[in-house]
Amino acid sequence: MSPEQKAFWSLSPEESFKLLNTSQDGLDSEDAGRRLRDSGPNVLRPKRSFNVLKLFLAQFKSPIIIILLFAAALSLFLKDPTDAIIIMIIVLVSGLLGFWQELDATNAVNRLMEMVKVKVTVIRDGISREIWFDDVVKGDIVLLSAGSAVPGDCMILESKDLFVNEAVLTGETFPVEKMPGTLPPNTPLSKRTNVVFMGTHAVSGSGKALVFRTGKETEFGRITERIGLKPPEPEFERGVKQFGYLLMEVTLFLIIAIFAINVYLVRPVLESFIFALALAVGLTPQLLPAIISINLARGAKRMASKSVIVKQLSSIENFGSMNVLCSDKTGTITEGIIKVHSAVDIQGAENKKVLFYAYLNAVYETGYASPIDEALRSYSEFDITGYDKVDEVPYDFFRKRLSVLLSTCEKNIMITKGAMKNVLEACDLAESPDGSIIEIDKVSDALERQFTDLSGQGYRTLGIAYREVSGRHITRDDEKGMTFLGTLVLYDPPKPDIADIIKELKELGVSLKIITGDNRLVAASLSREIGLGSAKIVAGPEIAMTGDDALINIAASADVFAEVEPNQKERIILAMKKAGNVVGYIGDGINDGPALHVADVSISVESAVDVAKDAASIVLLEKDLGVLVEGVKEGRVTFVNTLKYVFMATSANFGNMFSMAGASLILPFLPLLPKQILLTNLMTDLPEMTIAADNVDPEMVDVPRRWDIGFIKKFMITFGILSSVFDFLTFGVLILIMNASMDQFRTGWFLESIVSATMIVLVIRTRKPFFMSRPGRYLFLSTLFVIAATLLFPYTPLAPIFGFKPLPPSFILVLGLIVLAYVIMAEVTKRLFYKMVKY
Repeated sequence: MSPEQKAFWSLSPEESFKLLNTSQDGLDSEDAGRRLRDSGPNVLRPKRSFNVLKLFLAQFKSPIIIILLFAAALSLFLKDPTDAIIIMIIVLVSGLLGFWQELDATNAVNRLMEMVKVKVTVIRDGISREIWFDDVVKGDIVLLSAGSAVPGDCMILESKDLFVNEAVLTGETFPVEKMPGTLPPNTPLSKRTNVVFMGTHAVSGSGKALVFRTGKETEFGRITERIGLKPPEPEFERGVKQFGYLLMEVTLFLIIAIFAINVYLVRPVLESFIFALALAVGLTPQLLPAIISINLARGAKRMASKSVIVKQLSSIENFGSMNVLCSDKTGTITEGIIKVHSAVDIQGAENKKVLFYAYLNAVYETGYASPIDEALRSYSEFDITGYDKVDEVPYDFFRKRLSVLLSTCEKNIMITKGAMKNVLEACDLAESPDGSIIEIDKVSDALERQFTDLSGQGYRTLGIAYREVSGRHITRDDEKGMTFLGTLVLYDPPKPDIADIIKELKELGVSLKIITGDNRLVAASLSREIGLGSAKIVAGPEIAMTGDDALINIAASADVFAEVEPNQKERIILAMKKAGNVVGYIGDGINDGPALHVADVSISVESAVDVAKDAASIVLLEKDLGVLVEGVKEGRVTFVNTLKYVFMATSANFGNMFSMAGASLILPFLPLLPKQILLTNLMTDLPEMTIAADNVDPEMVDVPRRWDIGFIKKFMITFGILSSVFDFLTFGVLILIMNASMDQFRTGWFLESIVSATMIVLVIRTRKPFFMSRPGRYLFLSTLFVIAATLLFPYTPLAPIFGFKPLPPSFILVLGLIVLAYVIMAEVTKRLFYKMVKY
């Protein structure tokens, strides 16, 4: 039986090593590499392999393009090689442009992803080393600690107070303790206490585990495969899909109608068919996927230069439309460097013993790394000779305490450090400054006043307690009957510029809401320090007693959430989402995973624990809200530039193609030949491909913006009609006034349609008058190039091949006046449109 089929929780370690052909020293690097090649990367879904040829061929996967190439080949077979070759060359050039841009974008994104991949500690070649999560194979020995993501289904070999959050598999909120042992083969998943599963993470303690299953073979992988788990589709992608469906419906209708009418008018069947397909190419936003990919990739590159790494490109849109940001205070609002202000006894006086016991607890704890412990360890003047660590009960977010058992030549002493309330719950006694022991009830009121006073001044407090223990092993149950020693007073000052950053976020339309485990008094003091003097504070106990529906209103009006339990963070985020907000959440801790998963914009930092960094779609290289402000701006720039292409595809291009369809029904000849239509599409696509690098007006970045398909429909109708009006004006002038021949008509409309479509890009890219908004350099240069190339094209040797001929100066002058009138009317229409239609 293979390892993935075996009920490995029923095996002994020796049987497991034999089955997997490994040992306590782990795999050797050569064997691990071979296993990785055989089994593939440790992922739930195989990553799309990056293949240059596939990327190139993907540019031609549109059914309309395929049919068009087939029609061109048929034309070639029917002895009309010139048109067929021209059509195939134009389609090829258009595909090459999209391929080159997407290749550059894909390579850039892949480089960024390498910066924030999650690593795992394994034993290989007999030593511990860090490897990528994806490179874990069956037979690896994995070392787990608080915050570690479990990289596969594993058997526990060793553990020390190892508690694992398995909510993703079992729905159980409380962490499960894991320890070595063997269990019957029929033990249900929730009872397998000697196994850890992929998709879960360690909450506290440490352990060593043997990997039995990876990737799709794991329990989580099977569930994912069976029910098709995938992240919810972002709002922007849904909008793009709806927009694509809208245009495709119009396209399909026009193809059938135009082809049928042209055949009815006894025009050549093949030419009518290719003409209808060429129009479809003009109507179909075939560049939209490429433009979105290029826009998002360039946006990700710009954001990376601002120390913001985007793991999921689709999250950029949500980043730009985010209007609520939830954040812990440590490291984002405050300096994140905990400082010990003082250590006081039960009477509030400085006490060296309190600080010494806190120091002992911090020096010997080995669980979850805490900035508080780092601050305490800096007191190197203490001599701890004679104190040996015997045992430990690691910190967790439910007890909110940490205990270590130390041995001296005289006794074994357990020292506990933790949240004041939780430590006092474990105490029956208290030590007076003179060393005498009294009942805790006699000083409880004084301790409450001390706690309130310190908290009101913005200090964070931890209780220190101790108890002599007869044995050499402690558990959570031993945290009782303790003697309260004193209070550790801590201070984490606000960042100097945080008030300005909060103000800047507010100016960007982003409301900052602080979520902290600190008590209400500390939260109130911090709010005053950072300029939120009248902040509304909601505490965890109040949230616990509030239903989900009522929480929607409470969360909307609150500025600070204090005394928040880990499971309440997710409820707060969901409540604000239900109120119609796009919610971002910054988290870097073990208990932030659920909130990160439900947030619209999940943000972590490079130094975060594995589970938080893995759950985040955006990773900050610096834990600084100032960095986030820049990221929000870049996200909005990317979003706005993506919408610009959508607006362009629904204005001049759409209008021109629609007009051409109408003209084909009126004129005794096709208004443009298929090859001329495709050339028109290619020329108008060139400026639009540079839109990702375009400048964005400051007012477009000032407020969050969201996808609005209704707004785009109105935009399409308004500017499409405007474009068609001037197209038919051009038809009338060319036929009725200029008495244009068929070739002159086609040449004149070719010039007018490209120049007007190119100029209109400069108009609709901004809400300002176009001459008051500076376009990006590449957009401006490509616009000039296309206009010049279009005007010169009828005078080149290629013109006869495409069926064009030089026009008299009078034609050029009249067409120039029509384009000028079109630009002026577009400006007027734009001003009226934005007055009447809000977005």
